[in-house]
Amino acid sequence: MPTWLMQTQSFFILVLMIFGITQAKKRSLHVKIMSTAMIWDIILILQIELSRSAILKASKAMSNPMLLNIHVSIAVTTVVFYVFMVLTGRKVLAGQNQLLKRHRKLGYTTAVLRALTFATSFLAVSGAQNG
Repeated sequence: MPTWLMQTQSFFILVLMIFGITQAKKRSLHVKIMSTAMIWDIILILQIELSRSAILKASKAMSNPMLLNIHVSIAVTTVVFYVFMVLTGRKVLAGQNQLLKRHRKLGYTTAVLRALTFATSFLAVSGAQNG
């Protein structure tokens, strides 16, 4: 799969996530948008794995360019945060509103991580091609 197509998907995932954040007051819509963004992001990761053997490359951290290692670390952390978002989000939907503040903070952190994943993907791709 061409790099530009993956980068385009990554951009739209980030835009969708930002839009989802703006819809937090409309819980049903927020859940649908954010679920779509997270699922699409995981599908994108699978596409990258299938087309580039990303896990094999990432496992060679000692010989990879530093930018690639940073990108992979941020991307993996983002997915870990998706798990926290789903867990806390489901509890908030079930009525545990005391978790709303934590869910919101985790959400903003997740969005920043996703933005950093997007930004570092350009550097990681150029660094991997030049390295």
